Amino acid sequence: MIDAAITDAGLGDAEDDDFDAVEAPDSLLPDHRYHDREISWLAFNQRVLELAEDPTLPELERSNFLAIFASNLDEFFMVRVAGLKRRIVTGLAVPTNVGRAPSDVLADISREAHALQLRHAQAWTDLVRPALADAGIEITDWDQLGESEQAALTEYFQLHVFPVLMPLAVDPAHPFPYISGLSLNLAIRIRNARTGRQEFARLKVPPMLPRLVAVPGTSEIVRYLPLEDLISNHLDDLFPGMEVLDHHAFRLTRNEDVEIEEDESENLIQALEAELLRRRFGPPIRLEIADDMDDVTLDLLIKELDITDQEVYRLPSPLDLRGLFSLSKVNRPDLRYPPHLPTTAVAFQPTGSSNRADIFAAIRKNDVLVHHPYESFATSVQAFLEQAARDPHVLAIKQTLYRTSGDSPVVQALIDAAEAGKQVLALVEVKARFDEANNIVWARKLEKAGVHVVYGLVGLKTHCKLALVIREEEGMLRHYSHVGTGNYNPKTSRVYEDFGLFTADAQVGKDLTRLFNELSGYAIEKKFKRLLVAPLHLRKGLLRLINAERKIAEAGRPAHIRIKVNSMVDEEIIDALYRASQAGVKVDIWVRGICSIKTDLPGVSDNITVRSILGRYLEHSRIFTFENDGDPQVFIGSADMMHRNLDRRVEALVRVTDERHVKELLDFFDLAMDDGTSTWHLGAGGVWERHSVDADGKPLVDLQDRTMNQIRRRRRSRSVR
Repeated sequence: MIDAAITDAGLGDAEDDDFDAVEAPDSLLPDHRYHDREISWLAFNQRVLELAEDPTLPELERSNFLAIFASNLDEFFMVRVAGLKRRIVTGLAVPTNVGRAPSDVLADISREAHALQLRHAQAWTDLVRPALADAGIEITDWDQLGESEQAALTEYFQLHVFPVLMPLAVDPAHPFPYISGLSLNLAIRIRNARTGRQEFARLKVPPMLPRLVAVPGTSEIVRYLPLEDLISNHLDDLFPGMEVLDHHAFRLTRNEDVEIEEDESENLIQALEAELLRRRFGPPIRLEIADDMDDVTLDLLIKELDITDQEVYRLPSPLDLRGLFSLSKVNRPDLRYPPHLPTTAVAFQPTGSSNRADIFAAIRKNDVLVHHPYESFATSVQAFLEQAARDPHVLAIKQTLYRTSGDSPVVQALIDAAEAGKQVLALVEVKARFDEANNIVWARKLEKAGVHVVYGLVGLKTHCKLALVIREEEGMLRHYSHVGTGNYNPKTSRVYEDFGLFTADAQVGKDLTRLFNELSGYAIEKKFKRLLVAPLHLRKGLLRLINAERKIAEAGRPAHIRIKVNSMVDEEIIDALYRASQAGVKVDIWVRGICSIKTDLPGVSDNITVRSILGRYLEHSRIFTFENDGDPQVFIGSADMMHRNLDRRVEALVRVTDERHVKELLDFFDLAMDDGTSTWHLGAGGVWERHSVDADGKPLVDLQDRTMNQIRRRRRSRSVR
């Protein structure tokens, strides 16, 4: 065993002198040992697209994956592509993770993204749209409608659409209008019947109206018409006395990342609100146009928007397939995944005649590990906080909030607790990307209720998922802790796969108490006993554990590292894994999104296996396990292997010590890595190959279905006892 060499639960106070493997010279590793992170992200979104292309999946799920692909790509351009462009414009052309100039990477992104967007459009036109039609859901065109249907939709247009339309002319008296990011627009060329002069007008498709308009009818077939198609067939109503010559759809993406100089801002909230206003006017970075757009119109858009040819994406209509999200309202359960109903974790199931479990009693008895969405968020995390809010013995509640829903019962529980006179601390991360405005609203509501609201540390995002309840019991204070891998968001908990550990362990409680005190006070400096905390100690702790596993392999004993993350990018972590592989450590990586580690480096990555799983749930949990010579060290928490997580965020991993929970996590991981499970395999050249059927064409095991069934059986076995 090596525990003696790694103090404080494998981490705490070991000196950096023990860190020889981490400081090994890079000459032992090849120069080109990372995949480009941006291209790897596009490969991830291609895996999403492959689900939409899969004819074995239910039709409405396939359309949903098309919408997810579109939404993902929008954010990629708004943040990642925008960041590369900003480096170039500001002259800070720092090389990427593979040592290439940002301009070269932008060219690669343009090539790959153009191909992917065309494939995405083709998947809709040739695969998903016909499959939906065969199932009784048609997305139709105006010309395919009968006279009575057109008349009914014309009436709808006059009553519900026409009043909110705002055509904007472009002429010497009317400058080219501002085009908002991600808005769908019509570029219209018209001729003045009196003067013969051609003019240009822009019409924004109202985003507050349904993108897919239901076609009235009594047929069993449900039909929808895209809103822009309805509008474009009524342009004469908008330009009376003018001849409509042509119209084309277009859509603009802008840089919508937010940058805050916190050390120069006395009031973070006010500075962030000002930056959110500026976000709307970020520079253009992508122009999507319908493939029938004429050169005259395109040249005008390129000139007025100051965009390059490389940033123009000519695509088949309809643009912006995020509109397919609206099909989620269609009542056709037969076209969706079979329902998975989350169960209540066995430990939190009511006992006796009570219809409500005593969450604190359950946690006092044993640590409880919950697995969402297979196990209910409402009857675990939410119930934990709600019981704390109403329990007269609870003195204080402390919690981090990174992203939460608009009607969050979690936030309401904190408000209820504060109004009941308890001490409540909420660390709200107002810089959570694209949730900034929502979090500002919640922060102010919490403050009004008497909650102590803090915004974390200057220059760092607080991304850890922590809740701490202090309860008085028999004259003593007991700590009840929750450390999770996912946000305290009841809505995303239904579709995000995450783990959460509840414990009354005094050491974890002390660690969280110190961490919360430092987050609400001053910078993090201390080390912890059962936590690994970024930015100061998480990277070092993981590198020590990887290094220790390497030493075990060098001693000729079996060694195994398993890591499940959303992204694997950090070069220092990757290099440590390469060195472990060279020493004979079996390294299994389970990654959802970006992966810069390679599996095709002879003599370097021979023992590294990388898998990816995408499906009905978003694989979001982070798991780190180290075989440790037969005494596994297992952690769960909030951190991905990226620079931002390890260096610029407050992250926390907690060590799982209960043998049952360790086995559950290891078994879960091993199921994902099993060749009989449906996964994508990372191969040579960074190519991901999907393995979903066996040699006989039979479907491989669906990990998410299997996990749900296993947890259901666990509940049934408890009820039988």
